[in-house]
Amino acid sequence: MSKEKKSDGRLSLNTMQMIALGFLGVILLGGVLLWLPFSNQEPIAFADALFTSVSAVCVTGLLTIVPATQFTVAGKVILLLLIQIGGLGVIACTVAFFLILRKKITMKERVIIQQTYGLDTLSGLVKYMLLILKGTFLVEGIGACCYAFRFVLEFGVVKGIAYSIFQAISAFCNAGIDILGDQSYKGYATSPIVNFTTMALIVLSGLGFLVWHDIGKNVFRVWKQKLPKKRMWTRLRVQSKIVLVMTGFLIFFGMIGFFFLEYHNPETMGTMSAGEKLMASAFQSVTSRTAGFAAVSQGDLTSASKLLGCILMFIGGSPGGTAGGVKTTTVALLLLVCISVLRGSKDAECFGRKIASAVVRSAVTIILVTFLIWVGGIAVITILEPNVDFLDIMYEATSAIATVGLSADLTPLLGRGSQAVLMFLMYAGRIGPVTMALVFAGKARKSSQLRELPEKHIMIG
Repeated sequence: MSKEKKSDGRLSLNTMQMIALGFLGVILLGGVLLWLPFSNQEPIAFADALFTSVSAVCVTGLLTIVPATQFTVAGKVILLLLIQIGGLGVIACTVAFFLILRKKITMKERVIIQQTYGLDTLSGLVKYMLLILKGTFLVEGIGACCYAFRFVLEFGVVKGIAYSIFQAISAFCNAGIDILGDQSYKGYATSPIVNFTTMALIVLSGLGFLVWHDIGKNVFRVWKQKLPKKRMWTRLRVQSKIVLVMTGFLIFFGMIGFFFLEYHNPETMGTMSAGEKLMASAFQSVTSRTAGFAAVSQGDLTSASKLLGCILMFIGGSPGGTAGGVKTTTVALLLLVCISVLRGSKDAECFGRKIASAVVRSAVTIILVTFLIWVGGIAVITILEPNVDFLDIMYEATSAIATVGLSADLTPLLGRGSQAVLMFLMYAGRIGPVTMALVFAGKARKSSQLRELPEKHIMIG
């Protein structure tokens, strides 16, 4: 028994190392490639190339340069590949590479996939990964076709198609990086095609692949008439229900908040019509939670809007996808725990099911560790940049740790030390939720669960 426990511990540790080192390796390789002359229109500092690579692989979007004018076609292709690898994850890309080479996936690799994506079983893992890859490329392809209706007319056939593909991949991977110029999406703030296509790609990827699989499985059963339509919701997994409810609530809450806070702001939405303001508010709400595309100037947002943006960014999207933040399910679990305490209930409950106490502990730990890293990053940047507005620093740091990419026009103006802190926050935000889930899921140290200590009470509150 003890040997098996130790083996499980070593496997979890190896999994974390592979994920962390895998992302780090891709980042360093990407930084070198983006630094080489063939990738640039003009010479670039290695620090800027590395920062761009970190932002791309961590699907964040904070930048110190303008990709549209800085990189050559080769550089933009490399940037796009880094975004795709970062969005899918090192593990998924490795599996895809194995499948292309028709190499057999070993049992150890199957366990790594299972732990990375939080699956309940080892059976059907390859099929599941194929569904993820096929679904990703299908949705990105549809998004590119939608973008083409605007970009082909504006940039011509070849350039328009290339821009459409780049933007579709960047939006689906929640990267927040574009090659449209220094104005980013600001020139398309009133374009329904660009806005709704981007929002759809962001929301779909932000739901998570597990939710995709769950919804797809039940839709297929309804289509085959094996399940009545009215029972489709009840047959969804609890995680899927939480994700859908939280996503809908946060989008609506953010949209209403930005609509009223920016309604009279001439620097953002003040000059738009009511319909355009509503669309821009919806876009700001969706992009704030994970993507990082800016349809209005983030630096000119009101202080209240920046604070609202920080809240949405910190929460982020949902697990098992390309989104960042502490995740919707994590925040939902904390809310459920609070409700259970206020009601005097012994357990946290949701949709008629009890939430495992180990999962609740994991949620508390993830939020606390992320919060401490976030506060630490803000503190260091505040010390290094004493003359910069604190709210802008918080906005930038939150965007980095949540891998969002929205910027209050501050990142390019920061010193190298502060930019290094942002790189660390982006890296920690990208791999943090995965590694923390592996550490605190109760699998690495099962031996500690065999003992039971005397129970004591302490004063709180």
